[in-house]
Amino acid sequence: MAEQQIRFEDGASYERMMGVWSRLAGDVFLDWLAPPTGLRWIDIGCGNGAFTELLVERCAPSEVQGIDPSPAQLAFARTRGGARGAEFRQGDAMALPFANSAFDAAVMALVIFFIPDPAKGVAEMVRVIRPGGTAAAYAWDILGGGLPIAPIEVGMRAMGLTPLHPPRSEISQLEALRQLWQDAGLQDVETKVIAVKRTFTDFEDYWTNSLLIPSLGPIIGALAPSELERLKSSVRALLPADAAGRIVHEARANAVKGILPK
Repeated sequence: MAEQQIRFEDGASYERMMGVWSRLAGDVFLDWLAPPTGLRWIDIGCGNGAFTELLVERCAPSEVQGIDPSPAQLAFARTRGGARGAEFRQGDAMALPFANSAFDAAVMALVIFFIPDPAKGVAEMVRVIRPGGTAAAYAWDILGGGLPIAPIEVGMRAMGLTPLHPPRSEISQLEALRQLWQDAGLQDVETKVIAVKRTFTDFEDYWTNSLLIPSLGPIIGALAPSELERLKSSVRALLPADAAGRIVHEARANAVKGILPK
């Protein structure tokens, strides 16, 4: 099953590909949230701390707790100089190790589609924020082709290969997120499409970075040399380079936010 196969256990590799994308989307996300300084935050599914570091740098929080199931990712997060003051601990998004109303804001960055029961994950977000607090998330628009690796997935499907996706990919759709937030009892629920662009020095830069994603590496690594070249050729055709050989690629995420009634 996909949820047993997509595992993020290498913080440094994650940083090279998805960590950069996460910060690009996270900047737009925080612009949209426009939070005041001095809040108590929980970053659920913090991974290697890419978004956590952004929170510390941009929001001057009074407290940040990062929760993730992967010890390796957490170990990398603890090395981030920009995440000074944040605390990282192992934990489950569906059973957060904190008391009720412990935080002013709870966020999930690129993680909600990995939670087996998203509604339970959102219920935990709601439980640990105070009345008047904010619960928010952003997730790649997987079904809408918003993944940073979408061009590779197009090429894979053309060859009869099935890309691995998170177990609850459908929850990344805007209306699904809105409904999830409303069903959790949150008010003033809003959604937003986040589109971000990243420049790669050339096609090989995009390709080698993309293969760092656990959902791709094993499948592509099993291809015969001729199949691999066929795939690369089809992906290259979807990513036109500029005069200097650089590739500018856009990815899209869907975001949601809501307030816990006082």
